Amino acid sequence: MMEDTKKTNITNEEMENNWIVRFDEMKERGIPLMFIDSILPGHQRLNYALVGDTASENPEYNPIITEPHGFQIGMVKAPPGNGPAYHTHDYIEAFLPLTGDWRFYWGNSPDEIEGETIIGPWDLISLPPHLYRGFENISDEDAWCFAVLEQHEVFDKRDPKWAPQIVKRAAEHNFNADEKGKMIPPENFKELEKQMAEKLRMGKK
Repeated sequence: MMEDTKKTNITNEEMENNWIVRFDEMKERGIPLMFIDSILPGHQRLNYALVGDTASENPEYNPIITEPHGFQIGMVKAPPGNGPAYHTHDYIEAFLPLTGDWRFYWGNSPDEIEGETIIGPWDLISLPPHLYRGFENISDEDAWCFAVLEQHEVFDKRDPKWAPQIVKRAAEHNFNADEKGKMIPPENFKELEKQMAEKLRMGKK
């Protein structure tokens, strides 16, 4: 058996600065308008990119850990009654609630919801590629959910793929995405982003 000659020399300082995510610091880095649906009532939330290029339509997002991994990790904090709108991906994503109860719903087309379930802390749901899905916090206070995504390229093509009715509703608020999946923000984007961040961060921790 050949000995692995590769060695990694990482200092404590490098570990702290580049490889460790502290929750108290992370929770201040939530992205309120990461996707075009984030402006819509019922879909407002804070998204967190922890490891790698998690799905995003906002080109200004910045993962906390940027070193290459074979997976991508994100988190979401949503107020009661909110969560990602109906969409799909070309890759697997799995979710594990950290707090609260979450309703997940899915279907094989953008036109019909065919199933749903409710999961709570330490439950896990894995969603296969191309299955349409959405989910919402059904608790009476803000809740957190942890996500692991199969490795994929961001801004390589349109992603997520939203149900047509979601695209239409977002466009009514002047939120659109181009063919590469990058958000085309309205002129008052920065103002809306600040307002949304303040609104969402006023909720319970």
